Amino acid sequence: MSGVRRSLLLIGLPVLVMLGAAIWWLSRPTAAVAPSSATGAPTLVRTVLVRQQDVPIRLPGLGAVQAWESVTVRSRIDGQLESVGFQEGDAVRQGQLIAQLDDRVQKAQLAQAVAQLDRDQAQLGNARQDLKRYTELVRHAAIDRQTLDTQRAQVAALQATVQADEAMVQAARVQLAYTRIEAPFDGLTGARLVDPGNLVRASDAQGLVVINQIDPIAVSFTVPDIAYAQIRMALDALKADPAASRAGEGNPLRAFQVQVLSQGQAQMLGEGHLVLMDNQIDAASGTLRLKARLDNAAHRLWPGQTVDVRLILGVRQGALVVPDPAVQRGAQGLFVYVVGQDDAVQTHPVQVLVSQDGFSVIAQGLAAGDRVVVDGQYRLRPGMRVAEVQDSHAGAPPGPQSAGGKPAGS
Repeated sequence: MSGVRRSLLLIGLPVLVMLGAAIWWLSRPTAAVAPSSATGAPTLVRTVLVRQQDVPIRLPGLGAVQAWESVTVRSRIDGQLESVGFQEGDAVRQGQLIAQLDDRVQKAQLAQAVAQLDRDQAQLGNARQDLKRYTELVRHAAIDRQTLDTQRAQVAALQATVQADEAMVQAARVQLAYTRIEAPFDGLTGARLVDPGNLVRASDAQGLVVINQIDPIAVSFTVPDIAYAQIRMALDALKADPAASRAGEGNPLRAFQVQVLSQGQAQMLGEGHLVLMDNQIDAASGTLRLKARLDNAAHRLWPGQTVDVRLILGVRQGALVVPDPAVQRGAQGLFVYVVGQDDAVQTHPVQVLVSQDGFSVIAQGLAAGDRVVVDGQYRLRPGMRVAEVQDSHAGAPPGPQSAGGKPAGS
């Protein structure tokens, strides 16, 4: 039996090997390239030329829109709310009447303080006249000096009383001014929180209305803590550039441009400048908080809105750029297909600095003017000949510059 088994193994194994080889030969994936190999026709692809251009150095972040200034209008005294000087959602100007409280008590207190001041001033005037007469009488020895000293003390006491009365008048005027509440700055009002006729108190936390200044407006955003070193380097570069330092108007951060876009839609909503870099990194989230100031005359930004933010730290001069589809990932890393003078493709390993706006900035592996493949790479092998796809309905191929030399979008 063992001899029979050995015979079967010796006969069966070669048969199985031959059968497997036949199956592989019949099912090998050569249909896509067979026509090209058989006829010698080049593979159709789309290509662009590597372009050299200035590229902004950007830091992306996620931000929230905030009012540049915000105040909850509250009463500083207790009283009845008589009227309001705004409609909900109105734009108000600095100094505009917001609310008027019942001021009859404050007016009466002011009148009382003024009357007391007038009375004490009259007494002071009479005491000064007596002091002048007593001084003459002492000079002629008509009265003793003690009477003169007593009169001088009386004048000094009345002077102090008048000063106290003047302070009381000033305090009464301040209390009266508190009955008229005015807008502290230009802005937009929110919902009215108290209706006329209600009693308001200085201790009320709710307030009467919230006023937000939205032109200009602020955007607070965060970047990863590792971005601090990049921002610091950009600040050091600004110090070496006198023109850029002057553009910062005393705050070097103001020289950095900030772009604000709608979240996830890349629609530009506004541009401004950086005004604040927080004095510490949030250890819990590992982020650095920044703040920008933007003009917002068209009200495209609104407090509470979530936005995407780009912080522009400078410009990378003469960078090499290719469309993102040109960069492929293989077992050895990133590479692109480069078309030679003989229209044959070869793979070039590349190092990408950053990808933004659909383009990759190449740090190493390409030169300006190299022709790279952006579409059709899945059909290519090193050494294959290629030809440009001719689309009658399309213009230049995608990319910063087409193989024909026309800039994209021209």
